[in-house]
Order: sequence, then C-alpha cells, then structure tokens
Amino acid sequence: MRAFPTRHPRLAALIAQLGKFGSVGAVAYVVQLAVTNLLWETAGMAALPGQVLGTLVSIAVAFVGNRFWTFADRARTGYGRETLLFLAMNGVGLLIQLGCQAFSVYVLGFDDPLSRNIAGNVVGVGLGTLFRFFSYRTWVFPERPAGVRESA
Repeated sequence: MRAFPTRHPRLAALIAQLGKFGSVGAVAYVVQLAVTNLLWETAGMAALPGQVLGTLVSIAVAFVGNRFWTFADRARTGYGRETLLFLAMNGVGLLIQLGCQAFSVYVLGFDDPLSRNIAGNVVGVGLGTLFRFFSYRTWVFPERPAGVRESA
C-alpha cells in the first residue's frame, strides 16, 4: 500500500502549505489581537482606527513568515512586486475585516470590546484569511513554471 503523500503529492503539498500558512497566521493573529486591544484599551483609540493599526503590524509579521517560510519554494518574482501585491491583497483582506467590524458597530450597534473582537477579530479575520490564502497562492507567490529552477 502506497503512502498518502506518494499517491496524492499535490494534495499533500497543499496540506503542508496550509499548515505553514496557519502557523504564520496564528503568530500574526496574536500580534494583531495584542496591538489592537492595547490601542483600544490603553490608548483609548476608536474601534476602526485601532483595528487598522493592529492589522498593519500583523501584516508585516505575516509577510516575513509567508515569503520566507510558507511560500519559500515558490517563484521569486521580485521583492518589490511581491511586497506591493502582498500589501494590496492584505488591503482587500483588511476591508473584509473592517466591513464585518463596521456592520457590527454601526448597523447592529454592538460596540463593546467583546463584540468588537468577535466581529473584527473572529468573523472578519476568518473571512479575510480565506481570501488571503487564495490570493497569496495565486498572485503574490505564484508557482514556479515547470522546468524552471531558482537561481542561487
């Protein structure tokens, strides 16, 4: 009986990549939660600006982890291009997150710390993460063309 990775190498690679992406995301998420809540509670910042700044700090953490670990085996298309696309895709992810936060605060009227965290840091981050994983794999860190090796 052949092992699963041997029978399904693409699926096995995707699962490994998801594990790395999830690990990097978990670290970035903890950073985002800490910074966002620190800004809300210590600095008295409003819901959306605090969410934006906390997310920006976590984006920097996520870029380093994803570029140099999660997608290390992918084609290198240029640091500037990758950084710009990474920031653009995270901007869309942030808009998804802020949309959830704004809906909770301004439509539903839930503006307490628990509601902010559920809307922005659970629902918003979850939906934004699905978009980010797809966009990183597709546009930011594309697959290396068949037969092309990375130069040292």
